[in-house]
Amino acid sequence: MVRAFTDEPVPAELVDGLVDLARRAPSAGKSQALDVVVLDRPDQVDTYWATTMTPAVRARFRWRGLLTAPVLMIIVTRPDAYVERYAESDKARPGLGEHTDAWAVPYWFVDAGASIEHVLLGAVDVGLGACEFGLFDHEPAVRARFGIPEDRRLVATIALGWPDPDRDEPARSSSRPRRSLDEIVHRGGWDSAHLDH
Repeated sequence: MVRAFTDEPVPAELVDGLVDLARRAPSAGKSQALDVVVLDRPDQVDTYWATTMTPAVRARFRWRGLLTAPVLMIIVTRPDAYVERYAESDKARPGLGEHTDAWAVPYWFVDAGASIEHVLLGAVDVGLGACEFGLFDHEPAVRARFGIPEDRRLVATIALGWPDPDRDEPARSSSRPRRSLDEIVHRGGWDSAHLDH
């Protein structure tokens, strides 16, 4: 994740290319519930930060360089699109077409995560920096400020821009060691004892 950007604009064709990558991510039943709100003008970006940060919070915010990102993408999903799709005849068998509560795993968030990863990897490929972060309790305010319909969930925001390595600093959690492959791969079962049964 890049947390400091220059204020150099990002060409619209690069942004559109990343949105195109996002829409090509896996989608359960090809429900295609993704929407992306692109804020790429300084006044729009400033409005986002004013909606999510009080002046006092902004003044003490650790990653000042994040606030200069020239583009913000709000990743949006519509859970009911999955219910509607799984009510169709070719998908009705598992019983997921009745209500979002029928979904043990809410695939609207799974698929939105895949779309986010497409944007993050695509940004690196074109030389941009990116940082994904949650909206948390700011979701209602951002939804209202940017006119996003009530039936949508705002999954995350992605800041995009040209990296500013002179101002970037890692997050506190970046020093945590990455788990090894041996710790996370469970071949044939959770542990090798299951292979004997």
